[in-house]
Amino acid sequence: MPEKITAESLFSNLVETIADNVPKQKSVSFFEEGEESVTSRINRLFGRQKPVHHILGGGKSADVLLWRNKKISAGVLTGATAIWVLFEWLNYHLLSLVCFALALGMLAQFVWINASGLMNRSPSQVPRLVLPDDIFVSIGRSIGAEVNRALLFLQDLSCGGNLKQFLAAIVSLWVAAIIGSWCNFLTVMYIGFVAAHTLPVLYERYEDQVDDFVFKAFDQLRNNYQKLDAGVLSKIPKGKFNGKKHE
Repeated sequence: MPEKITAESLFSNLVETIADNVPKQKSVSFFEEGEESVTSRINRLFGRQKPVHHILGGGKSADVLLWRNKKISAGVLTGATAIWVLFEWLNYHLLSLVCFALALGMLAQFVWINASGLMNRSPSQVPRLVLPDDIFVSIGRSIGAEVNRALLFLQDLSCGGNLKQFLAAIVSLWVAAIIGSWCNFLTVMYIGFVAAHTLPVLYERYEDQVDDFVFKAFDQLRNNYQKLDAGVLSKIPKGKFNGKKHE
């Protein structure tokens, strides 16, 4: 009996040891390493280590784009939509809209100042609209800074010597020119405005799914290119260049 008990206990301990170690090895090698590899791939793919809010500037503009305050973001998007509808669908012109707005404002002030006189009241102080100069200065500085940054970025691509980035910029400008020929400038600006207020928040919410989908798409394209290179491109004869000038 003692020998049977000892043999059975040794056998049971061996089975328990195998059962405990095998799942741990699988979980460590597959899940943890898989998550690390996917994370590194995602970081390499998008070239970022910081959250979306920090990439967008991390200030009030990033809060608006990521809908941190839903009332402000919805108000900005509604205002842009109203402007686009007025100019694009209702065919209003900027001068006509400004004149109508000024006329309504003057009419409201006229009624305000004369209504108190008709009611035998002392004329009340009419509110005046005064825009501070700092608003125009800040808007001009912001626009100038963004234009200079865009020009600097394009010039860096032209003089940097990276052929892939240079060609990608040329193709992007060509696509933008084609899109601009399909619709007017206001519609293009509105589409970009709506995309800026919807795509970042959707990406932040479904970041893992989007990164995984894009990585799989790039991986599939890479595999297709490797097959094309192995089947067609590698068989194309290439001329030898020895670097010598022939006279």
